[in-house]
This record gives sequence, C-alpha cells and structure tokens, in this order.
Amino acid sequence: MPSSALLDKAAKSKYMDLETNGITQAMYIWIDGSGESMRCKTRSLDNEPKDISELPMWNFDGSSTGQAEGSNSDCFLKPCAMFNDPFRGAPNKLILCEVLNYKMEAVETNHRKTCKEVMSQVKEDHPWFGMEQEYTLLDVDGHPFGWPKQGFPGPQGPYYCAVGTGNVYGREVVEAHYKACIYAGITISGTNAEVMPAQWEFQVGPCEGIKMGDHLWMARFLLHRVCEDFGVVASFDPKPMNGDWNGAGCHCNYSTEKMRLPGGFDEINNAVEKLSKRHNYHIQAYDPQGGKDNMRRLTGLHETSSIFDFSSGVANRQASIRIPRHVGEEKCGYLEDRRPSSNCDPYTVTEVIARTTILNEEGDVVLKLNC
Repeated sequence: MPSSALLDKAAKSKYMDLETNGITQAMYIWIDGSGESMRCKTRSLDNEPKDISELPMWNFDGSSTGQAEGSNSDCFLKPCAMFNDPFRGAPNKLILCEVLNYKMEAVETNHRKTCKEVMSQVKEDHPWFGMEQEYTLLDVDGHPFGWPKQGFPGPQGPYYCAVGTGNVYGREVVEAHYKACIYAGITISGTNAEVMPAQWEFQVGPCEGIKMGDHLWMARFLLHRVCEDFGVVASFDPKPMNGDWNGAGCHCNYSTEKMRLPGGFDEINNAVEKLSKRHNYHIQAYDPQGGKDNMRRLTGLHETSSIFDFSSGVANRQASIRIPRHVGEEKCGYLEDRRPSSNCDPYTVTEVIARTTILNEEGDVVLKLNC
C-alpha cells in the first residue's frame, strides 16, 4: 500500500485552519499527454481572483507529462475556467487550464481549443449536454473496493441504486464527492450506485456548449482528490472486470433549442439520422484509443449496443441512441448517445456531436480496431 494512503488525514486539519494573511492559493489543473490523467500544481496570488481574465499564465515541464521533449520542455498553462476549492476552502480556487506548447499552440491532447471553436459556431442553436459519468472504486491493490480478495461478490442484480450493507460499496466517497462538486460550483445533477458492485455514476449537466467539458473534467479531478482522502482509487476504465460484469460508460444526453420546443421530435429524428451515417467517426472519437477501449465494453451485452452497428430506439438501453420514453410521448426533448466510454474526452464527444448534427458535416471513417 502506498505510504500516502496510510497518512493520518486528521493531522492535516490544524494546518489547514491557519490564517494565510490574504494570500489566495490557486491550483492550476490540466490534462496530461495521456489524454486521460490530470496533473496539478499550486501558486500563491496576492488577491482573490474574481474573473478568469485576472489569472496569469504559467508553465511546467512538459517532458514529465508526455507533452514535450526534454530538449524543449516548457509548456504553458492558459487558465480557462475557475472553480471554488472545496479542499482548501475560500478564498482559494481551482483553475482548469488548456496546455500550449512553446509556439503557443494547442498540444495534441488539448481538445478544448477546437471544441470551443465549434461551440462558438453553433451558439445560436443553444446545444445542451448532460453526461452520465460511470466509474469504479478500486482498492490500492487494483481490486474492486469491497470485493472479496480471493473471489467475487454475488451476481449483478441487487446493486443498482441499492441501499444497505453488502449491497453498496464506498458510499462515503460518493457523498463527499457530491458535496465537493456543489461547493466548487460544478453543475452536478445527481448520483447513483450502478449495476456492478463498487461501480457508481454521477451526472453533470445540463451545460451549454464548452461548459460541459469544463465541468466534467473538473468533477473528475475532484473525484480523484476525494479518493486520495479515503485511500481508494477511482477508475474510468470502460471494462474494469472481465466476465459477466457491466462496463462503464459516459452516456451523453443532448439537445438543441429546436429539439426542446414543442414539436421538436422531428429535429431529434433528424439528428439520429445524421448520427447513423457517421457511426464509425463517432466511435473513433468516443474513447482516447480510437475505439479500442470501447471495443471491450460495446459488445451488445450488459446494456450496450455492438460497436460495429448503429441502432436507435425508444427506451432501448441496448441501442446506440436511446430516445427516453417521455420524449417519445411528449414529442420534444433530447436524445441519449450511449456510445461514449467512461474515459472519453467530453470536449471531443460534444464537439463531434455538434459537428454532425448542427454543422451537418458528413463522411465516415474506417475503424482500425485490430480485432
């Protein structure tokens, strides 16, 4: 077990209560070269920032995060979104940043830049997104939290939205994370236990445009930080356990203003038709490995569609696109794209949905999954 997991967390509290004489601690946070993991470091500010424009750019060693070569290692952090810090408390801040290289250009894993450009183009359509982030709690040995060390819990069935000892694993982490998100200012809308024991979900949204990616990435960061305090690990692997166990996704609920208005069902059907013609393009964008991670999850089993086929239907959780039953009855609302993986980049997911359904971009790709 890592020594940090054994530290006395309570001992830190007396230091956290010390006065800081007007100094604000700003933690700069960014996505590293993996496109999945996050990094952070803190600087002192003389005053509490009230707007993102008041925050200075910063730099870091990109050769240590997979984002630059050692011979030219400086990368730059461009502040993009600011949140309250639930760990240090007021007036301290969490700063989500884009990463730029020495030419002040976006690095390969900075998908926020192109996402923001697309969202600016479609702002008159007021695209709303809500993403359902599934994840699995692991012990520090990599085994699902609460599972027998030399075996497995009982079969799936009693764990979804469950209550009671033996049915839920790690609710303390979930409750702490929920409150941390609310304090930070994240648009978190709910949480629930999932089908596999030790698997959970939280929902972020509705968020318009670029805010979807900003809020989900920060919510992920907060989850990792909360897990530090409890000595457990949060995994976003789309299929953490082989066998008859559910995988983990990040379903994306989506609508435009026209879809939400009375009679918007035709707009929803039009969007589904456009999505059907670019299935491979979306699969490629829905996990960091171009579909290879999702191939372990999208098998047609465990409430998923097949990665190779596009499908849609009302209240069908084995379809690529699900139309909620109440949307089918009310003839307006939103659609749910169930294909994004739990480790997807929400900037990429929301960008390609907007490109296909609003900007009417066409053309599919050939998947290279080596299957």
